[in-house]
Amino acid sequence: MTSYPRLAARTARFTLGIPRDITVSPDGGTVRFLRTPDGVTRTGQLWEHDVESGHERVLVDPDVLLGAAGEQLSAEERARRERTREGGAGLVGYSVDRAGRQATFALSARAWHVDLQTAQVTGLPSTGDVVDPRIDPTGRRVAYAAGRALRVVELDTEDPTAADRALVEPETDTQVWGLADFIAAEEQSRFRGFWWAPDGESLLVEHYDEAPVQTWYVSDPEHPERPAVAQRYPAAGTPNAQVSLWHVALSGARTEVAWDHNAFEYLTSVTWTEHGAPVVQVMSRDQRTAQVLAVDVTDGSTSVLRELSDEAWVEVTSAPRFAPGGHLVGVEDVDGTRRLVVDGRPVGDATWQVRGIVSTHPDAVVVTASDEPTEVQVLRIGLDGTTQPMTTGAAVHAAVIGGGAGSDASTSHGQAAAGPTTVIVRSALEAVGTTVTVHRDGAEPQHVTVASEPPPFEPQVTLMHAGGRSLRTAVLFPRDHVPGSRRLPVLMDPYGGPHAQRVLANARMFLEPQWLADQGFCVVVADGRGTPGRGAAWEREVLDALAEVTLADQVDALEAVADQFPDDVDTTRVGITGWSYGGYLSALAVLARPDVFHVAVAGAPVTEWRLYDTCYTERYLGDPARRPEVYDRNSLLPLAERLERPLMLVHGLADDNVVAAHTLQLSSALLAAGRPHTVLPLSGVTHMTTAEVVAENLKLLQVDFLQEHLQPRANRP
Repeated sequence: MTSYPRLAARTARFTLGIPRDITVSPDGGTVRFLRTPDGVTRTGQLWEHDVESGHERVLVDPDVLLGAAGEQLSAEERARRERTREGGAGLVGYSVDRAGRQATFALSARAWHVDLQTAQVTGLPSTGDVVDPRIDPTGRRVAYAAGRALRVVELDTEDPTAADRALVEPETDTQVWGLADFIAAEEQSRFRGFWWAPDGESLLVEHYDEAPVQTWYVSDPEHPERPAVAQRYPAAGTPNAQVSLWHVALSGARTEVAWDHNAFEYLTSVTWTEHGAPVVQVMSRDQRTAQVLAVDVTDGSTSVLRELSDEAWVEVTSAPRFAPGGHLVGVEDVDGTRRLVVDGRPVGDATWQVRGIVSTHPDAVVVTASDEPTEVQVLRIGLDGTTQPMTTGAAVHAAVIGGGAGSDASTSHGQAAAGPTTVIVRSALEAVGTTVTVHRDGAEPQHVTVASEPPPFEPQVTLMHAGGRSLRTAVLFPRDHVPGSRRLPVLMDPYGGPHAQRVLANARMFLEPQWLADQGFCVVVADGRGTPGRGAAWEREVLDALAEVTLADQVDALEAVADQFPDDVDTTRVGITGWSYGGYLSALAVLARPDVFHVAVAGAPVTEWRLYDTCYTERYLGDPARRPEVYDRNSLLPLAERLERPLMLVHGLADDNVVAAHTLQLSSALLAAGRPHTVLPLSGVTHMTTAEVVAENLKLLQVDFLQEHLQPRANRP
């Protein structure tokens, strides 16, 4: 019998086979998406769904294109996928022209073109290892990044020497054109480095220079014959890459976009729609001020559209953009609520926390939002302020909208558009599974095929509001547990840090917690202060106090669970496990509160915030040179001598996000203090553990460690 950890790794936690990267054609008649052929194959294919007939067909199959040669990834593409936490293979993205007739994609370091009408696929002439090819809106050219340059391929030319050419090239080996810098991709959710003009005649292109950034070296101790890999890493308090934005004509002529780089170091977003000038958002190094700027591409000058400020930090949200009618649309924190803001005015029902913009229309904006933090709904917010939910129920929803005259996903270039086509993606709490439903005016809803593997069990989740702060908390017991029959050890399973949620109305998120519970634990997953969906004040509670606040909320959640299930939990046996920030929180728990937590497994933990990156760390803790006491209060290293509980530290030695030095420095501090502990190094593993054997055995070893020290009655399948 295959273990659950191996199944989870094999199926990418049961997400393989779910349609993703969904787009709708301008006439609303076709839905295109990436999907693997089944729930265990990682190779993404490009598919299309005909809205009228419901028929689906494969447009691009990487296995057919590559044959026995298989896929080869460049170092640049591997780094990009690490930033996006992309564990798939084959097609992981694609770009479609405005008419919906052509698309381009990267595969095995090459650029490819597909005619969406005939499904004919052609390899494009290219130079170097291709990253992020994007077709221009008019469908005449493809731009891509390669060799630190931005290049352009002409799709309709008989001159092979003119087909592929460099548009802008670096002058030094530390300069890069056309890719998102490390901080933008890792911490600001901006994964692009160039943007086509609506007319396809020019581009906005990011340029960054890593020369000021310190160099770290990531080695592979398992292979001493291999040299260490040099990596530019901007740790807290050290210089970032120098980032600029340029307007680049197809001739190669370029003009720098002007803003005050001394005041605003970060380039957080860029948009360029046919409804107005390009819009960029820039932010100060301390993240307390930001400007939304309109760009005049004729001379690179900018004008201020919005000034944003916050005593803690300005939240990076959906990129501001011009919408139909020339309205400036964005998402901002207003009086403690995350609101849709149109032309500087908040619109819509203020009881909803807006999470993101789906699409813009002449009279409305469609967004995702939450009135209950565990649920995500799709709303249509009229410019007059009317708010209409498009989804309901205990579930997490997403949407894609296309077609329909006047929407930002339709076209006015020769194709008649009927009513819009809306694709709703829904994952609910009542059962594991995702539905993808196509809605069009006057037609019965259709379902796009979901090819994911069925899980071996359904999680049995109890959601509760824990403690005086109503911490959203999930509680899971073994599926064979009879209430009141025995008191089980408790296993806290948090992420617990800012900007991420674990407690959502999505049953798939609780498969691993249920498997852990079935090993003989009461598993508790709690989202504390700092997590999204509950407003600005809730998120900003962690300012200067990551350790104090996030650990206190885990203790409060534990106490609330014990109060609600007094005959089912044993608080004299409490373990905690987590990865990344959850690893930090797990190690912190046994170091700072051994009276509450009796054993911990800390995976890829941040142990010393001076070793983590600028943007994330300085947002919450400030500049370490100016505020060393804040960093000391939130570091694990000064707590090493207090360890009196069993602690296992797990770390991938190839991790370029939370580098292995975090675990090694804590281990050294523990050794110096004479405190026994366990270290499990994972050779060749990054911040993601995707290999089946590693993922399976790692999870089993962790459970063994927890069981050994909590001694529950276990019944591992």
